[in-house]
Amino acid sequence: MPNNYRLAKVSSLLKKEITLILQNDLENNLIRDHFVNISKIDLSGDLQHCKIYITSTAQDKVRKEILANLNIAKSSIRHSLGKRIEMRRVPEIIFKDDVVLDKGLSVLKLLDELKNKNQSNNVEDKDVKS
Repeated sequence: MPNNYRLAKVSSLLKKEITLILQNDLENNLIRDHFVNISKIDLSGDLQHCKIYITSTAQDKVRKEILANLNIAKSSIRHSLGKRIEMRRVPEIIFKDDVVLDKGLSVLKLLDELKNKNQSNNVEDKDVKS
């Protein structure tokens, strides 16, 4: 059984260091020009594999390109990570797009549209009754 406290601490450390690597060490203008944020890190119990979920302010096409660039550069990111932190073995990393935020925003947009439609129907009903 993995130690959840240890997983949380290592995940937090990885998130902090990878964020610094993306901001300072990576020579990719596409990533620097668009706000790339690490939203979540899924670390396996044996600390061997790490899924890094990112969000960005970029459009879908550009976001996919950013994701592809990050996955191409993952070996150099992992190498930089190995220099920054003391771990017996730095986990294999893979970058994934975090679609949860987009889905949440689309749900909020739909709810807003329903609210506006309901309000306009209420106004029309009042006009008909008058």
